[in-house]
Order: sequence, then C-alpha cells, then structure tokens
Amino acid sequence: MATMLLTRAREDAGLSKAELARRAHTSRTTLSAYEHGSKTPTVTTLERLIGAAGYDLALQPRPSFAVAGEHRGAPVLVPNQLPALPPAQALARIELPLHLEWSSGNRTKDLAVRDERIRVYELVLREGTPDDVLLFVDPTLLLDAFEELNLPAAIRAAWQPALARWRGR
Repeated sequence: MATMLLTRAREDAGLSKAELARRAHTSRTTLSAYEHGSKTPTVTTLERLIGAAGYDLALQPRPSFAVAGEHRGAPVLVPNQLPALPPAQALARIELPLHLEWSSGNRTKDLAVRDERIRVYELVLREGTPDDVLLFVDPTLLLDAFEELNLPAAIRAAWQPALARWRGR
C-alpha cells in the first residue's frame, strides 16, 4: 500500500525520483527501494515523502450502503456518507452504462449541464448500484438539486434522512 501511495503521489506531482528525494531530504536509492517494496517506510517517513510531493496522508471514511426503504419490491440502498467528487468528475461528460440508460439512444450526458445532471441523478438514485452512486453523484450537487429530482416517493423518503444528516439538520 505504501509503495502505491508513494509512487502515485510522485507521478501525479510530475516529479522524478531524484527530485522527490531531494525535496524530502533522502536518497534516490532509498526512495526507489520504498517504491519497489524492498524497504517499508515508517508512517512518519511516508508522510514526509508524500508531503514533499505536495500531498497529505489522510484517513478517508469508506462509505457503506444500507437498505433505507423499498421501491417496487427492490431495496433502496443509501450510503451512510457520500464522498465529494473531484470537480472534473462531478462535472464530466459521461457515458451512462446500459443498465441505467437503456431506453434512449443517447447515453452520453454532460454533468456540467444542470438539467442533464438532474436526469443522471434521477436514473442513478432509481436504478443505480452503489458503485454508480459513488461514480456519478456528488453530495453537494445532489443536495442542491434534490428537490428538483423526479423520484418515486419511496426513493425520495429513503434518501431524505441521509441528506438531512449531510446538511447538518
């Protein structure tokens, strides 16, 4: 895990091993050993190395989904929390999977266009899997648009307590 985090931080920052080693006050050889898994850095060392690449080492809660209701005999799964999506993902041009958009010929949607984002959120909350929710739904944008979503009453009722919690109400 440390090797993947360290390599990803370095590569995402566009740094060579030599440059990251210089910034972190370590040798390129030691850094290379960490990235290849032949040495394991302490948490303190890993935090220093990742910090030198411009990142923070942080814990992030893992969402879990629970049955919060039922619609047409199927469970309505709602997450206990919903991580914010990076802006490029939250507002991306996407192609919906066939299980979400099977009725129209156009599965491409632009999440930067509010009406299209609302349509995607309706589809995902009605028919989506937990993975679809995590991939396409941003919690802040959902909170903003929720009252405008055309949802069956059972699905709306299942999601409302989670949204109230996320709003802090």
